Amino acid sequence: MRIYSTLVAVFCLCSIFAQTDIEKTKETVSKSNIEGHIYFLADDLLKGRATGTPELKIAASYLANAFRRYGVKPNPKTGTYYQEVKLKSVSPPSEVNIQINDTKITDYALINPAQIAVEGDAIFLKYGLSQDYSGKSVSGKVIVVKAGGPDTKDARAAFGLRSEKQKIAKEHGVAAIIELLDTDANMWGFIDHNFNEARLMVAEDEEDNKGKDNSMVHIWVLDTAGTMAKELETSTTLKAKVSLNEEQEEAVLSQNVIGIVEGTDPKLKEEYIIYSAHYDHVGIGTPDETGDTIYNGARDNAIGTTTVLSMAENLAKYPTKRSALFILFTGEEKGLLGSEYYVENPVLPLNQMVYCFNSDNGGYNDTSLATIIGLTRTTAEKNITTAATTFGLKAIEDPAKEQGLFDRSDNVNFAKKGIPAPTFSLGFSSFDGDVTKYYHRPGDEADTLDYDYLFKFFSAYVLAGRQIGNDPTTPTWVAGDKYEAASKALYEKAPEVPMKN
Repeated sequence: MRIYSTLVAVFCLCSIFAQTDIEKTKETVSKSNIEGHIYFLADDLLKGRATGTPELKIAASYLANAFRRYGVKPNPKTGTYYQEVKLKSVSPPSEVNIQINDTKITDYALINPAQIAVEGDAIFLKYGLSQDYSGKSVSGKVIVVKAGGPDTKDARAAFGLRSEKQKIAKEHGVAAIIELLDTDANMWGFIDHNFNEARLMVAEDEEDNKGKDNSMVHIWVLDTAGTMAKELETSTTLKAKVSLNEEQEEAVLSQNVIGIVEGTDPKLKEEYIIYSAHYDHVGIGTPDETGDTIYNGARDNAIGTTTVLSMAENLAKYPTKRSALFILFTGEEKGLLGSEYYVENPVLPLNQMVYCFNSDNGGYNDTSLATIIGLTRTTAEKNITTAATTFGLKAIEDPAKEQGLFDRSDNVNFAKKGIPAPTFSLGFSSFDGDVTKYYHRPGDEADTLDYDYLFKFFSAYVLAGRQIGNDPTTPTWVAGDKYEAASKALYEKAPEVPMKN
């Protein structure tokens, strides 16, 4: 009887603690606060929050002052809520001449431009992968290839293979790559916007840049229905001309927005949970059918930004045992630039960061779900699934692995360092429907959102964060994860990690 009574007492005590976290979550998360943040961040006045623009600086100021209002402490290195991120803007060549046989190419995207002037015989080389070079003499020549690879041929696959194709081409002495891409008008408009306008990258010190050679010219050409590829595959003659002049560089300063809440436990407060999201979007671009040119980014990523603000408001009032580091990143849409800069210039030691709870979104097509990219890859899975259930949602793992979403958000830069880092996303059961309808489109506006669903979504994120922050056991990667070795190196010794069933 005594053992039974003890077990009942322990069970009741655990229930009280759990209920306390739920009540603390409910006390600070409100639908009106959520609406207020999202409507401001996605307002036309911010012109789509493009990195490096004055409008993004307005957004940064808004976020910093939200931290200040909540009582979150500033960046310990600067005493402000900012981390200056040094970028450079590289303008594309002003003179471009591309020809295949007698056809002058007008629909192109400069994936990797550099000064070049080459003309003469060219070679059609299937996909431009290692096996396609066998028996071919390509040194000094332009190669023309099909997009992607034998199994995946869309724009995302082509983008994912770009570095590999450039590396192989460089090893074989190729002068330039022309890649033929069959895609729709919407995707091509997005590609044109991203690659034929000034692009941003993290500025490197001259010393860091010594010995680097990024000169392999790589160009995508729009090939609707694959017409050109079909013709060139059987052509006996192929000539090409590629002429580009120099790019121009300009320094750009942007900001990560950073805040801290110290934990309550004398020991566990030395461990930090990172709560992160990117607050930039893609700015102004190709008009939609209504003529709208502002890509407001309500889903991507005013929602993710607001999840972090909701977490900050909650933890400033009710800290967890572990400390919290809030980071809102610039430049995600330009290549994960803010997080790339941060992991190389952290404001606190990375080995004190035991978890990164990122939030990023394309959209949603199932309001019964919260989709967590990397849910099953860390030992905090139970914390997240129970939090979602508490607020009437089902937490699921990424259902669209073919999209490579884990590697397309800021979490991956922390994962590469060894820090367990999933991404908490709006509910989708497949990457289509209302996800692709709004993803990187001008119609992604605040008044198109379901705020009753968002209230559940935000509450689940905050409760999950509280549970991870209070859990006596430090979260880790599950055994065998691809980032487990990096984690061991970061934290110096291998933690006890349960095997995943």
